[in-house]
Amino acid sequence: MRFIHRALALALGLAMLPLAQAVNPQPDLVSSEGYLIAHPDLRWRDAGEQAYQKKRYAEAFDKFRLAARYADKPSQAMLATMLWNGEGVSRDRAQAYAWMDLAAERGYPDLLAQRERYWNELDAAERTRAVEIGQGIYAGFADDVAKPRMEKELVRYRIETTTGSRTGKGGTSRVKMFDQASGRVIELPGLIYHDPRFWDADQHWRTQDALWTRRSGTASK
Repeated sequence: MRFIHRALALALGLAMLPLAQAVNPQPDLVSSEGYLIAHPDLRWRDAGEQAYQKKRYAEAFDKFRLAARYADKPSQAMLATMLWNGEGVSRDRAQAYAWMDLAAERGYPDLLAQRERYWNELDAAERTRAVEIGQGIYAGFADDVAKPRMEKELVRYRIETTTGSRTGKGGTSRVKMFDQASGRVIELPGLIYHDPRFWDADQHWRTQDALWTRRSGTASK
């Protein structure tokens, strides 16, 4: 499973590691059905990627928009890329800029560079419209509203899947889940499955930040 969209990497000129390889010692966990259900940002991004690779662009756009609701910056950048290129939607450079501006909200270097490239190519009327459109997009998808939406899902799902105590039977239990990448059922120790590195919201955002700032590519010209 690829958590960094290949099309986005190519569009921005990035050379980046998949999330599981870069930051996660348990790649089976992040590709499992249970993990993705609890992480809708990654789940919908992955669904968007699969649709995009099959050239089902309208479907891909819808999936990336769902991921964008949960503060997923790569998906927000893919919405911008698809709007800029007219893939699955009518070409709209002003709206594309507004989405890329949001994608660059956390200051990831490549997304900032791409945002500036878009801005430089807009005419005066498009720039005015981009600012107007951006207000509505930020109201529904900016980090201050989208992150709490994502964090609520993490808390809810972790509570639902936690059984027993952290010691004794609960601490030594094993969690079974279907792994989408391999098509098989896997087992993980309960203490690994519930490791805060994978479920704590703050650590989740730090993981994303580390991945998107530890890059070796540069924005495309």
